[in-house]
Amino acid sequence: MTADRPAPHETSRPRSAREVYRDLLPELMRADDRLYCLDSDTGLFDAAAFAEVPGRYLNLGIAEHNLMGTAAGLAASGNVPYVTTMATFAATRALEAIKIDIAYNALPVRIVATHGGLAAGHLGPTHHALEDLAVMRALPGFTVVVPGDAGQAGEAVRQSAALPGPVYIRLGRSATPGLDGAAPGGGPFEIGRAQWLRRGGDVALIACGPHPVLAAAHAADRLAGRGVRAAVLNLHTLRPLDAAAVVAAAEGTAGVVTVEEHWRSGGLGGAVAETLAEHAPARVARVGMPDTFAERAGGQEDLLDRYGITADAVVAAALNLTSGTHGGGTHDPDLSRV
Repeated sequence: MTADRPAPHETSRPRSAREVYRDLLPELMRADDRLYCLDSDTGLFDAAAFAEVPGRYLNLGIAEHNLMGTAAGLAASGNVPYVTTMATFAATRALEAIKIDIAYNALPVRIVATHGGLAAGHLGPTHHALEDLAVMRALPGFTVVVPGDAGQAGEAVRQSAALPGPVYIRLGRSATPGLDGAAPGGGPFEIGRAQWLRRGGDVALIACGPHPVLAAAHAADRLAGRGVRAAVLNLHTLRPLDAAAVVAAAEGTAGVVTVEEHWRSGGLGGAVAETLAEHAPARVARVGMPDTFAERAGGQEDLLDRYGITADAVVAAALNLTSGTHGGGTHDPDLSRV
């Protein structure tokens, strides 16, 4: 495949998270001879970019199980391989190798998975990755990160080089708006530490991933217009989860709305509900993909809108939680499917 590089006339457009990763990894490899890049014929990389690190860019082709086994061997030999594939193939096709070869041996493999969530919506359900966060956070020792924008993706890749054990970083496909405007005073990105985008005492909105975080931020603005003060937390690291921030966000509120580009089971919503059940019981409403496969192929934003992963859904869920003081309803027609 040809490298997925912008044409000269496109250089001014915003870069996607995967493009930031593509450009950053060779730079990191030049500074640290432990780092390798293992590719699965994604078309993302140009082999010429690795000319200064000969032998450390390996394109194994569309063979994800072999990809993970090779990464495990390199990691067991004292190296830090960065493995690139699509999220659905990492979480399903290559899962046995990830579990046995990488997680079981606590090896420092970094799986950088592109096309997370519905980012490959145009390719249909076979390429949708709506289970990957549940799968990866269930594996012992894994760090699981979902950057909120391209800048955070770069920071996640940089910071991951020094972490012990295996790491899963979920990226999208296309460029998304940056979070700078949504995060006044939110603080720097740090793996394992949630980022506060808003403070508020009526309801807490906790999200991960570019589209869900922006939906939560937009919902908070709209809720403010209705007199509802919503806290917004970018919980970009699902493991290790910043339990203190989750408890602080929920404390004293009517409840928590989680927002994710993932099936409602096992991902962000499950992680938040588990944490609150143990430390500070609270009502949790989960905005995410309902218990169904997408019925058709389509653009990512079209599918997000079709299946209710939107600011409208977040506002409705928040008003439902705050119904005692803000007039929301209490009926959830999809309760049996979460």
